[in-house]
Amino acid sequence: MILSETQSAIRDAVRSFAQEQIRPRSFAFEGDGGYPSELFEELAGLGLMGMTAPEKFGGAEADFISYALSLIEIAAADGALSTILSIQNSLIVASLIKDATPAQQERFLPDLIAGRMIGAFALTETDAGSDAAAMRTRATRVDGGYMLNGAKQFISSGRIAGLAIVYAVTDPDAGKKGITGLLVPTDSEGYSVDKVEHKLGQGASDTCAIRFDDLFVPEELRLGVEGAGYGLALSNLEVGRIGIAAQCIGMAQAALDIAVDYAKDRSSFGKRIIQHQAVGFRLADLAARLEAARHLVLHAASLKDAGEPCLKEASMAKLVASEAAEAVVSGAIQTLGGYGYLEEYGVAKIYRDVRVCQIYEGTSDIQRMVIARAL
Repeated sequence: MILSETQSAIRDAVRSFAQEQIRPRSFAFEGDGGYPSELFEELAGLGLMGMTAPEKFGGAEADFISYALSLIEIAAADGALSTILSIQNSLIVASLIKDATPAQQERFLPDLIAGRMIGAFALTETDAGSDAAAMRTRATRVDGGYMLNGAKQFISSGRIAGLAIVYAVTDPDAGKKGITGLLVPTDSEGYSVDKVEHKLGQGASDTCAIRFDDLFVPEELRLGVEGAGYGLALSNLEVGRIGIAAQCIGMAQAALDIAVDYAKDRSSFGKRIIQHQAVGFRLADLAARLEAARHLVLHAASLKDAGEPCLKEASMAKLVASEAAEAVVSGAIQTLGGYGYLEEYGVAKIYRDVRVCQIYEGTSDIQRMVIARAL
């Protein structure tokens, strides 16, 4: 895909910031288990907290190709940070722009887009992951709103978020049509973090078990109409999957770059190891596979820019990019040999960070189901 001058400029600006300001601190962020709040405001200054949001809300009003390119560059510097950005853009800001009332937008969007507030998307439960309709969290009608009770699992940014978009059952007899979306400020009485999970990777992006105990949500903080929550939750999957696919490209590219540099520098049996066919062909295959995945991601983004339905293409991009990324990073580790297994070379961290991409925003099995139905 040939990029426009604007798209190239956005990519280059984000790459420069990410490589200079984020990548050198990536291990420190992981060790700290999070990011300084001022970093989110710096990212907002680049337009990255509301990339495709209209200017009237304070957004950058960029196209989706530029959004994907930006996530690629952030992920190449720090995978966990790209997760927070992807959720902020595709599941929080986009949901509010599409489905919130003007009053709700005025209350939350300025802080979200300015990086002063992080959002969390609270859909998944212990027994309701891919099968979201099986959720048990209840929002019972009371005078003036809803009383929220239940628990959510695997909620990214659940600890640092200022706003959680929570999906709960308001009509247990209505199945998927009995689920409603609620805007829950996390300082509400009854919101608690049961546990911050200790994970294989992406340690700087907190993933939490959240609990709601008699948490009152006023009716004016309902997202959309009652009973429409399931459709609202699924309606942003295209952008969400494009975002995770882009994240995969960035992490895989970073690992491949490390492997290529190492192979061009390391010598054995009298020549650079990249000149050995076993190594050179491995890197060639990885580079080709990564480039194919990159074009799937940008193609899905271009369809989104054109206003075309692209759930199948977004699912293809997410499936192919996530599985290619693990293969690329694994191949990078193999190229470095024993050094690839050491943390200091950086590939091991990328491997830990990239593995989850085949799980969240719909597992690879779910992506295959979506694609098969489209066929």
